Amino acid sequence: MKNNKLLKALSIVSVSVLSLGMFAGCGTSNSTSEVTSNEVDTNQEEVKDNNTNVKDDNVIIMGTNAEFEPFEYRENGMDIVGFDVEIAEKVAEKMGKELVIEDMAFDSLIMALNSDKIDFIAAGMTATDERRTQVDFSESYFHSKQMIIVKADDTSITTADDLVGKNVGVQLGTTGDLFVSATEGIASVAQFQTGTQAVMDLKNGKVDAVVIDAEPAKKMTEGQSDLKLLDAPFVEEEYAIAVKKGNDEVLQAINETLTDIQANGTYDEIYAKYFGTAE
Repeated sequence: MKNNKLLKALSIVSVSVLSLGMFAGCGTSNSTSEVTSNEVDTNQEEVKDNNTNVKDDNVIIMGTNAEFEPFEYRENGMDIVGFDVEIAEKVAEKMGKELVIEDMAFDSLIMALNSDKIDFIAAGMTATDERRTQVDFSESYFHSKQMIIVKADDTSITTADDLVGKNVGVQLGTTGDLFVSATEGIASVAQFQTGTQAVMDLKNGKVDAVVIDAEPAKKMTEGQSDLKLLDAPFVEEEYAIAVKKGNDEVLQAINETLTDIQANGTYDEIYAKYFGTAE
């Protein structure tokens, strides 16, 4: 039977997730530029006038956390590529602008968006009710769920119920973090800036399990004989692209792009490239 306290937490999180709008590779187009937080100012004409930032009209800036393969990650430690990146390139193309990518911690993305440092967030982000109070979301573009990673020889954790009494690692600010933090009975919650760091602590025996989005979880356990991904998914969710509240121009361009690429087959091509088969 399920733990009552855990069921209570699951119901809280599930209600939140069910009300989502839509929600956590290789090759970029020649029009794509990439910058880090320290370099972004060199890729845009930015001046301050009464504390208002004026950006280069020919550039649109995507904020992301490039630690979420296959959605966004660094290829060979350099270029940021991935499923979200290719969709963002199509948005930039539709708007006739150059795409610039700024990589930052996941939990700082919304703050960066609302302070006009970036124009939109494409980072495998779930459109939760809480986030909707801070940003506007596009139509959903990917269906996902949270998964559990444990050591290969661990038989004590087989379902979400078994996380009670355990030390669990999560990526800070993700829906996995929200779920685990809301679950009564968890011994401790270790929050990391990246899922990779959480998995390393699992390997080193510092946490008992890691809760993270399904596709990155598959990548993190691929070829890792000392880890296993439990076939016990929970908290289904939808990913969406976030814009600053009231930024209707960018939001419309994103939604139109999503409609176009789903209609002309481009979405299926990108999906197959990163996930193996068309959705």
